[in-house]
Amino acid sequence: MHLYLRDEPRTLMLVTSSEDERRGYPSRVLLFRAAEGREEASKAVVELLHKKDVDLNGVTRLCHRPVHGTLGLLNVANELFLAVVTSASEVGDLRTSNVEPESVQRINTVMFYSLNSAAFDDLNMAATDMPLSPSLQDVTDPDRDPYGNAYNNPNAQQTAYDHPCAPLSKILSVGTFYYAALPFWDISSRLEKRLKHKAAGKDLKTFDQRFIWNEHAIQSLLDFRDRLDQTERDEFDRCQFIILAIQGYVGTFKIALPAPPSEGKPLVATLSLISRLGWKRAGTRFNTRGLDDEGNCANFVETETLFSTDDVCLSFCQVRGSVPVFWEQQGVQAFGQRIQITRPPLAQQPAFERHAAQLVEEYTSFHVINLLGQKENEAVLTAAYTDLMRKARANASEDAMGMTNFDFHAHVRTGGHESVQELVRLEPVRSFIERSAFTIADLDLGEAITQQQGVFRTNCLDCLDRTNFVQDIFAREILQIYFRQNHRINEGSHAVWGYHRELWAENGDALSRIYAGTGALNTSFTRSGKRTLGGFLSDATKSVGRMYINNFQDKGKQVAIDMFLGNLAGQQLVTIYDPIHDAVRLEEAQRMSEYSERRQILIFAGTWNVNGRPPSESIMPWLFPRADSVEPDIIALGFQEIVPLTAQQVVQTDPEKKRDWELLILETLLNRPDSKTDYILLRSEQLVGTALIVLVKSDLAPVIKNVEGASKKTGLRGMAGNKGAVGIRLEYYETPFCFVTAHLAAGHSNVQERNDDYRTVVHGLHFQRGKTITSHENVIWMADTNYRIDMPNEEVRGLIEQDALDALLAADQLSQARDMRAAFAGYEEGPVLFKPTYRYDLHSDDYDTSEKQRIPAWTDRILYRGSDLDLAVYSRAELKTSDHRPVFAIFHAQVRVIDVAKRAALREELLLKVRTTSEGESLDQKLQRMTVNGDDLPPPSSDEGAWWDSPDHPDGVVPAVPPPPRRVISTNPFDLDIDISSSESDEDLYSAAATLPIPLTPSRKPMPPPPPPKPASLSSPR
Repeated sequence: MHLYLRDEPRTLMLVTSSEDERRGYPSRVLLFRAAEGREEASKAVVELLHKKDVDLNGVTRLCHRPVHGTLGLLNVANELFLAVVTSASEVGDLRTSNVEPESVQRINTVMFYSLNSAAFDDLNMAATDMPLSPSLQDVTDPDRDPYGNAYNNPNAQQTAYDHPCAPLSKILSVGTFYYAALPFWDISSRLEKRLKHKAAGKDLKTFDQRFIWNEHAIQSLLDFRDRLDQTERDEFDRCQFIILAIQGYVGTFKIALPAPPSEGKPLVATLSLISRLGWKRAGTRFNTRGLDDEGNCANFVETETLFSTDDVCLSFCQVRGSVPVFWEQQGVQAFGQRIQITRPPLAQQPAFERHAAQLVEEYTSFHVINLLGQKENEAVLTAAYTDLMRKARANASEDAMGMTNFDFHAHVRTGGHESVQELVRLEPVRSFIERSAFTIADLDLGEAITQQQGVFRTNCLDCLDRTNFVQDIFAREILQIYFRQNHRINEGSHAVWGYHRELWAENGDALSRIYAGTGALNTSFTRSGKRTLGGFLSDATKSVGRMYINNFQDKGKQVAIDMFLGNLAGQQLVTIYDPIHDAVRLEEAQRMSEYSERRQILIFAGTWNVNGRPPSESIMPWLFPRADSVEPDIIALGFQEIVPLTAQQVVQTDPEKKRDWELLILETLLNRPDSKTDYILLRSEQLVGTALIVLVKSDLAPVIKNVEGASKKTGLRGMAGNKGAVGIRLEYYETPFCFVTAHLAAGHSNVQERNDDYRTVVHGLHFQRGKTITSHENVIWMADTNYRIDMPNEEVRGLIEQDALDALLAADQLSQARDMRAAFAGYEEGPVLFKPTYRYDLHSDDYDTSEKQRIPAWTDRILYRGSDLDLAVYSRAELKTSDHRPVFAIFHAQVRVIDVAKRAALREELLLKVRTTSEGESLDQKLQRMTVNGDDLPPPSSDEGAWWDSPDHPDGVVPAVPPPPRRVISTNPFDLDIDISSSESDEDLYSAAATLPIPLTPSRKPMPPPPPPKPASLSSPR
């Protein structure tokens, strides 16, 4: 395809070439331009058109060579840039057969083109002068910072020739990014997952989200693709306009095997290696270490060894990653690397267990190979790592995780590099190899015969040199086992092992350049099997280069990485306006009644702080407060303090308590008198003591989809889950609902902390694909908000006795926060006609009689937002297990049911209408007219009427509005005899200001309004 520019309006176009079309690609154009007349600086207009509908006369070709596609759109310095792959080279085909090839391309050059201005059109960012592997002289030249001074020093001024995306282009153009050259095979997923995706149906969006580095930049285009109809989507995919890129290494060799020829032809196999670097904790060596709170670790790489013949493919996966502990290396580092563990063990355990749970969920089990030595720095990490693993294993199944500590350097000192081979003969390692095995796929059937049941997770300090050396040994061991079981003759093939050594040496170099800036150490031994003087000198040179790069260039590179990934503060995701489909969707929404109907459902929402106590009484009065209560369609129950909030529970939450409540709820629903329906547990989610349980009628399960859960910690400044929130969202037919339960900051006077917790949850609780609480129109909060009543204790208790609830509500902190829009702005709450729900003596109707004598309050509340929600009941239940009373609300809700066939027919009709053009006008010209200032301008004039002539303003006459009367202060406050010089506080200043006279309204009448203008005599343009 080619990249073209049209000046008026400025439009970039990816156009399929005649060569593409000869190969069967559809004749299509993908147009990009910045949206005009809109407030969002990060909005683009994108259109997919047939080439015949676009006028290509007078356009300028921006790149002299064909381009390969786009990595997406980025907002940099308030300008929109299109990232285009202008040069790529073929790595090879992972398959021996051409029936379903799996070809890989390496990205060589990426250029960024502005959608807003022509200022950077002549800057090619030295694209043809970007070496794939900068030499030591290059990277140590102080006058040549490949990532730009502007990123190392935000105050540095750019020269006239600086391109704002030059650092991004540099990162993307060093030869470490790869993509699948043909559509519908997923380079980001290992073989086992690819086979599952293929069985489920080919889709461009089926990828492993952990490894697609341009997900932030490409997300808006993937959303645009989703809005296309099926035919357009298929053609869009076949054109390969968008590229999904991984970072790491891909290498492949075709090998003639020593086996006897088959059907007169030599037996050929491919040996391949794919390393996929994770992006969720991406960065350079000294800037990104260890673990984050979500369980992501630095330098996490999944490496897959593939051996494929015409009919069978072997896949063996390993992972590496930084030691999953919170640790750093700070200051100028030479060779004495000072390590600091930044959190105590108890604060590390939750994140470590998230990391372990992610590995178990993804790979079934894992076995840690820790290669750190016994020197002081590395021994500290090993001790912390071992302790965290020991605690995690105590709560996991026996075979889920294991660990072997192996001092790599000690073995090399005593027995040379050859002695490291002993690792695979250790009993725990050998046992794990036998248990986890590898994946074998029948390529003719397209299904897995055997599946790998676990991975080795190998690490050293940087997860580079020692790690690569050991992973090479494991991959060799697996291939030898496979050959012994199936093709023993291949075990002695010099070609197989020669290419295997070369792949692992190149893999080590590539991953080391990404993380540390130079090639890997020990690769001379990996390539040749020998330790040489040349290899020793090469390793010494690389070590010096790493020291310089890590201390003087990595900071700028880190900023550029974060910019590409969308991690910088305030960085906006580019959104897309699609004239064709947005216009269709707008009219489709206006005509929704033609293809849909509304149905009414019943939702029960409840909240209860159970004070860490197990169930001890029937909850029937809570779930069904009246004997004739109608059975709700959805039951959403929020719990707080479902476990005691002890330090042990905060670090390691007991899930059994939540299961006890789930069983009680299901048993109550099952044994309810006159029960007419069954319920199922749809989803439950827990964050320490805060839990949310959602149940639905069993016959509704087929129409409820996209169920997701998420949580957000707010305790200890977001580090602990003793306070926080849990959310579950779902779609009932086509109507989305979001349920949230929360436990906000305690303490009578901590109103600001509660307001802050609310904002933290609203902005920090994220579901998949960027959805948040505010993304949903219908939201129900069921929470222990902890807001109190600002009145003396005796007065509160006296008013409760008098049933004077209105007086209490006037002092309710939550009501005040809502009035000031400090929290829950835009939410509604039903009339509070019940007594405060906190704090009671256990199993009693008496408010707190303990020594603390806490002031009663409505801490437990249900608030809601949404036009589809109609509150019917808001009350509390008289259960006495806890020091709180449970609260409940019953809603009538409207859900919309779509007739899919009718909607599809209407969509086709509307698409035809939008694409139909008048005589002499191309579709491209029509779409330009639709989008230029489309949000701000009135409809165009015609021979029948002018835009300025409307019923409200006949002949364009607009009556003048008189200005408001001026308010005049009659006295100069600076002339008053008031001493405010000694004010020392806000109270003093306020008191002084209160003595100033109130401004007076002048007694004279305001100026009369100007006379209305004469009617304009205008004729419509001809």
